[in-house]
Amino acid sequence: MKSSYRFANLCGTVYQQGNVVFSGDGNSLFSPVGNRLSVFHLVKNASTTLPFETRKPIARVAISPANENLALVADIDGRALLVNIKHRAVLAHMNFKLPLRDAQFSPDGKYLAVTHGAQIQVWRTPSMLVREFAPFVLHRTYVGHADDVLSITWAPSGLFFVSTSKDMTARLFSLDPIEGFKPHTLTGHRDAVLRAFFGDKDTIYTVSRDGACLTWKPKEDVQADGDVAVGFARWGVASRNYFMRANTQVVCTDFHAGTSRLVVGFSTGVFSLYDMPDFQEVHSLSISQEKITSVAINRSGEWLAFGAQHLGQLLVWEWASESYILKQQGHFYDMNTVAYAQDGQYAVTGGDDGKVKLWNTTSGFSTVTFSDHTAPVSAVEFAKQGTVLFSASLDGTVRAYDLVRYRNFRTFTSPNPVQFVSLAVEPSGEVVCAGSSDSFDIYMWSVQTGKLLEILSGHEAPVSALSFSPSGSGLLASTSWDRTVRLWEVFTRSGWTESMSLNAEGLAMSFRPDGLEICVASLDGMLVFFDAKSNEQTGVIDCRRDIAGGRKMDDKISRRNNAAGTAFTSVCYSADGSCILAGGNANYVCLYDVRERVLLKRWTLSLNLALDGTQDRLDSRHMTEAGNIGLINDLSDEDDLTLNERMDKSLPGVQRGDLSKRSTRPMARSKCVRFSPTGRSWAAASTSGLLIYSLDEDTLFDPTDLDIELTPQTVRAASLQGNGLVALVGALRLGEKELLAEVYERIKVSEIPLVVRQLPRTYIVSVLELIAARMAPASASPHLEFHLTWLSTMFSVFGTEIRLHSSTTYAPVLRSVQMALHELRGNVKRITDANTASMLYVWDSLPRAVEEI
Repeated sequence: MKSSYRFANLCGTVYQQGNVVFSGDGNSLFSPVGNRLSVFHLVKNASTTLPFETRKPIARVAISPANENLALVADIDGRALLVNIKHRAVLAHMNFKLPLRDAQFSPDGKYLAVTHGAQIQVWRTPSMLVREFAPFVLHRTYVGHADDVLSITWAPSGLFFVSTSKDMTARLFSLDPIEGFKPHTLTGHRDAVLRAFFGDKDTIYTVSRDGACLTWKPKEDVQADGDVAVGFARWGVASRNYFMRANTQVVCTDFHAGTSRLVVGFSTGVFSLYDMPDFQEVHSLSISQEKITSVAINRSGEWLAFGAQHLGQLLVWEWASESYILKQQGHFYDMNTVAYAQDGQYAVTGGDDGKVKLWNTTSGFSTVTFSDHTAPVSAVEFAKQGTVLFSASLDGTVRAYDLVRYRNFRTFTSPNPVQFVSLAVEPSGEVVCAGSSDSFDIYMWSVQTGKLLEILSGHEAPVSALSFSPSGSGLLASTSWDRTVRLWEVFTRSGWTESMSLNAEGLAMSFRPDGLEICVASLDGMLVFFDAKSNEQTGVIDCRRDIAGGRKMDDKISRRNNAAGTAFTSVCYSADGSCILAGGNANYVCLYDVRERVLLKRWTLSLNLALDGTQDRLDSRHMTEAGNIGLINDLSDEDDLTLNERMDKSLPGVQRGDLSKRSTRPMARSKCVRFSPTGRSWAAASTSGLLIYSLDEDTLFDPTDLDIELTPQTVRAASLQGNGLVALVGALRLGEKELLAEVYERIKVSEIPLVVRQLPRTYIVSVLELIAARMAPASASPHLEFHLTWLSTMFSVFGTEIRLHSSTTYAPVLRSVQMALHELRGNVKRITDANTASMLYVWDSLPRAVEEI
């Protein structure tokens, strides 16, 4: 149980490169995050990252229109995975040998068209139900373009598709050979054609990089009938339109056939929405400081999704109301540190961009960003009591944030400017300490007054780590590059200190939750344990082999010799103090048993080959006379770069803009690891983002799945026999509304508490949706007290679970229940007012009626 943590989610990174895609219902958005795929549930206000990984960063994502659970995910080298999204499983692997610029499923989902250089390949879609030895079967290969194909768009019938290319043309192909049909070539653009769209059966739109949009229509009446008429028409340019933006290129575009609206993303971060075929601009907005890399429209045409690669932004814009549905951005540079709140529901991160971000670990979204620091954030800590957050930065300040009003209410500074690299908060939250890297001192402030209380001197090198004893005794521990660990009694007048020596520079430290033991990570790859009372060393764990990282692209030595310079830079005890988690400048996070001094488990953070340190051996075929080919700037694909990106703006003598300068690659490592206070999860601030590993399972086993044959007859029989729970679960699994309403209404009021207590948690959302639907006036159900009893029982039994996930999983259904209750209240009030008025009228009329009698 101690080592059974599994990957749960990825926070801190929302988009990196590739295309963003809406799900079939339009309520979810798929976004590539490095070599992983994240799913943002826009209605539930939650995000999840699928557990599989590709070899390199994802370049293309395609969702089958016929089966929303089937997706193709391809990396930048053309290696693809066929994925079942619902079951989070990989069905098949495929190597297309060349990078995929586009991949599209046919409307019926039976075929998959992919770009293959200047050719187009159409493959038969593998089955999700039958496991095959060779699931991908090539249907046909199409040729005709003189340069790389950029996009593929299927006709609504699925009999034809149109492709666009860098050769400034678009070509219309047929899926299968048709007698008398020849592929049509649409020419007229002066730059690479990015996309082509079918408006209706007699309209095609093409958009080029230079900002031209051409409308194509048949020149004469077509003799053929039906869907085949698209292929036999003689297409000609009906109108030419231009976006008229100087020094700007079109980067991405998408089209919604239902509303005939075209959205275009430009290299300046501006997008525009046009009504076609009149080419009238409906909406235009600047949403980013960098170019918009990808754009997508959902099924209804109301939401527009944008991805900006350089800033890592992901936006969903509702153009009708001019409001953001989603606006998320991760840290621009590396993530340096992470800390958990006391309830484990929130985590805070600090990065090299000087920002402090608060993340909801349940939803995966960033709730607030503090941008007060002007230099990289080196450490963050939560106060043990209250809602206060502290951060230390290299700008020489320690800041305190109020998480109720979301503001920086206190700033702590030193008498002389220094850089703070470590931070510790006293358990009561009254005192905060920070260690410097240049003056080698420890500064202590009062949180209430903001005044500097004391400066603790004694270290002779940068103070790399600080930690207060969790017992509240006022014992402060510090470690430094001077190879010592010091204990300070900060609340006594004597100012007692004790120094303990290390064999190497101290890098990180942590107190055991009971405050009786200290663990220190040193530069020689050791974990050293000290007794906090006797100040004696109690044990050592040699971790050099465990933390040994992979080969870097520019390494001249083997992995074994390279392991001598690796060490843990972050350590943390588990909630019960029996285990310790450690991470550092390597692609691994290790879990050790404190009592036995053994390695329990080692997790690999990333399999992304685009990062340094993920391979134990390097391929000698990639070595050239100029060095490793992976470190040489490849400008062969400079057509994808905008004019501003290709321009060398560097000053004379500056190496940053030199095109002959070797490029660098990020290294796979974890700068900080932290256990959740609940012990159910741990987080690692890594190169890929904030990785969260958890013990909680996403899917729950339902024992009632085996108790009934799922047919309407057996469900009705169980309901008539009085087995309300079995009948209700069976009806929920079948999903037939009439049968569900019949079983639901047949349950007796006295049996409701018993049924709800035995109801599996998997069906909470479904039952609440059923109650809300039956309460609506459209259902014409007269059982008002019956529905309210169901609601009251559900909230009393599952109240804690619903409250915990009220803003994520249960948000849509709670809104439905709230709307049903408001409508019910309005109807009851209307009837009550009408009855009151009738009774008053009768009462006023009664004396006159008596007199007449």
